[in-house]
Amino acid sequence: MMQGRPAGAALVAGAVIFFLAELIAAAAWTDPPYSYTHHYISNLGVRGPLEALGQFMNSPLAWVMNTGFFLFGIMFFIGVAALEGLRSWRRWAALILGALVALGGVLLAFNPGSGEPPDGAIDYHGLGAFASIVGGNVLVIFLGRQRQQIGVTPKAGRAMVALGVFGLASMVAFLAVASSGANVLIGLVERCAVYPILVGFLCAGTSIRNRRICGRASST
Repeated sequence: MMQGRPAGAALVAGAVIFFLAELIAAAAWTDPPYSYTHHYISNLGVRGPLEALGQFMNSPLAWVMNTGFFLFGIMFFIGVAALEGLRSWRRWAALILGALVALGGVLLAFNPGSGEPPDGAIDYHGLGAFASIVGGNVLVIFLGRQRQQIGVTPKAGRAMVALGVFGLASMVAFLAVASSGANVLIGLVERCAVYPILVGFLCAGTSIRNRRICGRASST
């Protein structure tokens, strides 16, 4: 199945936007330097200064990370919606999971949080993170299993399934470490749950785009 260019481009763009927003926001956080292994990703969206969850939060370019949260979710949903080849319940499943990722990104962007909401308040930031991570990893697995329908190569499809499974397992590990209060390499464990989503969609997007290019070349 040859996909149109928008699907692959949107999936790649969503991942690239997230990585760039994180890199730029982290580079601006210099006092003390931001740590990818110690600090939560969400800290980059907190203007601060404040202390919560045993960490100091003070992101000079918080708006960059929050914009990245918003755009990555929206771009992933656009990419999933533009996929061709999925029919019936498979298309609805992909759209629902894509909408969950998009909703999570929006909640993260508009509710930058420390992870410690006031008593009785709903932790929309936490809900957004959970929706994005769980929904995103499940979606990566699902699309990897539907590789023939969406035009992804066998190698990329297998990689997506493996990435999604690793991401879900890392999510369990992240919750365990976070609940323990130890904060040992918490930033690294969190990224092991998040990055498989981004890499999985990079695999899907580049595979779809390359097949599209190859399909055009072979028809000329």
